[in-house]
Amino acid sequence: MRKFADRYVGAVGLGCMGMSWAYTESERDDDASVALIREAVDLGVTFLDTSDVYGAGHNERLLGQALAGVRDRVVLATKVGLVGSSAQRMSCDGTPEHVREAVEASLGRLGTDVIDLYYLHRVDPNVPLAETWGAMSELVTEGKVRHLGLSEVTVEQAEEAHAVHPVAAIQSELSLWTRDPLGVSADGDTKSGDVVGWCAVNDAAFVPFSPLGRGFLTGTVTKASFEDGDMRGWMSRFQEDALEQNLRIVDVVRTVAERYGATPAQVAIAWTLAQGEHVIPIPGTKKRKYLHENTTAAGVDLTDDDLAELDAVPPPVGARY
Repeated sequence: MRKFADRYVGAVGLGCMGMSWAYTESERDDDASVALIREAVDLGVTFLDTSDVYGAGHNERLLGQALAGVRDRVVLATKVGLVGSSAQRMSCDGTPEHVREAVEASLGRLGTDVIDLYYLHRVDPNVPLAETWGAMSELVTEGKVRHLGLSEVTVEQAEEAHAVHPVAAIQSELSLWTRDPLGVSADGDTKSGDVVGWCAVNDAAFVPFSPLGRGFLTGTVTKASFEDGDMRGWMSRFQEDALEQNLRIVDVVRTVAERYGATPAQVAIAWTLAQGEHVIPIPGTKKRKYLHENTTAAGVDLTDDDLAELDAVPPPVGARY
């Protein structure tokens, strides 16, 4: 279990984006996704993540349907601040007017009267952060939102928001091939700062998305061939030459996994969990097999030697986006 705000949740959460958007939309199966979400809750996966932009609201409606009757058993997180029709055509809208319109729409789609955790999906460079955050804090006062979070921010931005209203969580990409929130990056650029450490000091959860490197760290992605609509098809780390070199990272993960009779995915998730007791990873999946695999990763207890070996994997070839 992991502590979030005033309650405890399962150590491994569930990212729901892929059920609606960004990867293989042609395989969308709402009935199967609803069943998987309900099974996840029964397994103790009680930290669920979505956004209003995933599938233009489809993902929120899916969660609303799946959580009917079990809403009070979970921490339900959604986001505001990104608009657009696809992962390659996103823009920011952090205006107070958009925040107010968006929260009402999200509440309706989710079928709930309060959102447990409301993230600012991205900081709008054209709107002062304090202005956006102030509008979001009013939603807490009004009882529409319980806690506020940030996504993909620097330590300085976290400090700025925290001075206006407490930051309960920060969500950013973190995995064995993306370590920017730890103050470490492949190209030596540490402009985000140690966001994970900031969260620990300020009693905020840190929520890694893509802890499996968008599936790469599972060891099942071995060629640069993706369906139309799969965002990995245009990401530089998944292009043929880069992917071939990046498989060196998976080799190390697989070696550690073999010691425990575990899968590479379980070791990759266990590595994120080892970054602090306040860390709650949210791997995404649409398959029952991987749901069980990801959830039981919390039982893989990596040693200091294991962690040192994993920390020493070579940096990835290719930019994150």
